[in-house]
Amino acid sequence: QVQLVESGGGSVQAGGSLRLSCAASGSIFRINAMKWYRQAPGKQREFVAGFISGGNVNYGESVKDRFTIDIDNAKNTMYMQMNHMKPEDTAVYYCNAYVVVSVVAGVQSYWGQGTQVAISS
Repeated sequence: QVQLVESGGGSVQAGGSLRLSCAASGSIFRINAMKWYRQAPGKQREFVAGFISGGNVNYGESVKDRFTIDIDNAKNTMYMQMNHMKPEDTAVYYCNAYVVVSVVAGVQSYWGQGTQVAISS
């Protein structure tokens, strides 16, 4: 089994910064992709940023000039630095990873439980 644990959420004022972490643990042969999603109250879950297979990085249109992600491969941990935050960034942030747990099992998708981010005016 694979577990994803998000951390670093909290409350900050508009213009402030937060740094989120997503730590993957368990039976991991290879991580093909790791992504951040977020879901605000009453809204659909949306893509924020992520590493796609092949090492390519992609950002959602609303955050690409403010957020930056990176991965510590040795720790199987993905980070997202969020700067110049806005009230519209308020949401629960979820980590998603496509993991090869073994050569036999192949690729499986896993989700973390989410971490709350609240940006006040």
